[in-house]
Amino acid sequence: MKVIWKRELQGYFYTPVGWVFVLVFLLLSGVMFSLQILGQRSGDLPTFIGQMSYLWMILCPILTMRLMAEEKQRGTDQLLLSSPVSQTGIVAGKYLSALTVMGITMLLSLVYPMIIAIWGTLYAGEMMVGYLGLFLEGCAFLAVDLFVSGFAGGQVTAVLLALMANFLLWMLDMIASVVPGWIGRMLDFISLYTRTEPFLMGQLSFSSVIFEVSVIVLGLAFTVASMEWRRQRGRQG
Repeated sequence: MKVIWKRELQGYFYTPVGWVFVLVFLLLSGVMFSLQILGQRSGDLPTFIGQMSYLWMILCPILTMRLMAEEKQRGTDQLLLSSPVSQTGIVAGKYLSALTVMGITMLLSLVYPMIIAIWGTLYAGEMMVGYLGLFLEGCAFLAVDLFVSGFAGGQVTAVLLALMANFLLWMLDMIASVVPGWIGRMLDFISLYTRTEPFLMGQLSFSSVIFEVSVIVLGLAFTVASMEWRRQRGRQG
């Protein structure tokens, strides 16, 4: 797993992919910060964190697009599947490499709370809970996108499939608000954005933590299962 993690992490920064993710996230979040916090002389960090969470929807596919689809493009997927590393180790290494890039980006974004602390009042507990929610939501999106991109034959297709999946997740709480009965409640229950709301209100919601961790585990488990299926199919072929 460590070898896969190191290889994929180097791949992010030996190519433009990792740099594009970090720079675009910081650029867009910087614009949001300027307009909402600096422009309005506001210290409303939770609302700003909530706005940053929407960036996962459009940027996480950038991190996952190469992890599976690139192997298929290069024709190295069957070689990887037949390697001594377990399927679980391969998926975990790839996922952790994307998570590392996301974590670096979040650390760099801490400059925004630091600016608020210099010019206003920063509540450390509120910031830590908000960033925990942001981190868990990003982890869940990465797990979902990694699974979805595994069905793509190329990196462009992987991005499109992941964007479609993310857009559907984004729409769940909106759909839930207009769908009556148990269906609406179920859609609201599985919405990642609904699950992030308690963190943005400064509440450490253990049910939301468990839910998002479950999404991560299921996403990775489904990815391992799909890789195992492709490996078995390759053997039969």
